[in-house]
Amino acid sequence: MRPYMEYETLSCEQRDQIAVLTLNRPDKRNALSRKLRDEIIICLEDLESNENVHVVIMTGAGDSFCAGFDLSEFQTGDMNEIFAHATTYHHKVYNCTKPIIAAINGPAMAGGMDLAAMCDLRIAGDKAIFGQPQVKMGIAAAFDLLRTVIAEPLARELCLTGRVLAVDEAIRCGFINEAVSQAELFDRAMQIASSIADTKCGEVMKTEFRDGQPDLFE
Repeated sequence: MRPYMEYETLSCEQRDQIAVLTLNRPDKRNALSRKLRDEIIICLEDLESNENVHVVIMTGAGDSFCAGFDLSEFQTGDMNEIFAHATTYHHKVYNCTKPIIAAINGPAMAGGMDLAAMCDLRIAGDKAIFGQPQVKMGIAAAFDLLRTVIAEPLARELCLTGRVLAVDEAIRCGFINEAVSQAELFDRAMQIASSIADTKCGEVMKTEFRDGQPDLFE
């Protein structure tokens, strides 16, 4: 792999036609700080303009995929500005022109589950769990997003209760496409990404996906 660009809160490396974007705040369980959200936006924009990249793998450094938004910002920031920026971030990931595979290496909670939901495919290691625990603190979940990838009754339950899904339930309900061991996770994600890159149709299909999906985060 070769580094694509240098960032403070993520890394991005390119292997042939595949870019690997790694959320890199392991001490914060890869929580989505303003800086990390900014760098995700910038990185995806750069990858969209790179004709040599056809697929993106997104994963997390350390033991977590993503713990959701960095709640420390909610205590000190302007909430209107935070939500406006969050909309920009969600819009970029949700409408990315390149196929994105989430290689979920650990807990994907709250906005981390949402991040996985915005990806096109989700491959999970055996340490992954999923949920919307922030509702127990009075912070609403992204129901409209979740019901695009799982059945509405389950989406309602998760958004109302904050219940956690283990990998086996996540695959049964269709939230993840495949579950593998931790040791196999990255290689399996690369294998799937290579098969997508080989078709040469990834970006064409993304256009069809975007045309058919709800207009969220506008």
